[in-house]
Amino acid sequence: MEVRIGVQHTAREIVIDSGAPPDEVEQDVAAALDSGGVLTLRDERGRKVIVPADRLAYVDISPQIERRVGFGTA
Repeated sequence: MEVRIGVQHTAREIVIDSGAPPDEVEQDVAAALDSGGVLTLRDERGRKVIVPADRLAYVDISPQIERRVGFGTA
């Protein structure tokens, strides 16, 4: 699943491919916002991303879309 994180006062967004289920990522974001601490997410390759919760502009959680190749795909 792809997670895009917008950070205030930053032109680029952070994009990670997470192996966690969407509900778990949503709970992590909500917990970080409630506590005022940091949002910590880990991607599929083990990279850790830490963002201060007060700097979050948005978090876009999108499911992984299977790409189809060939003439017979619908």
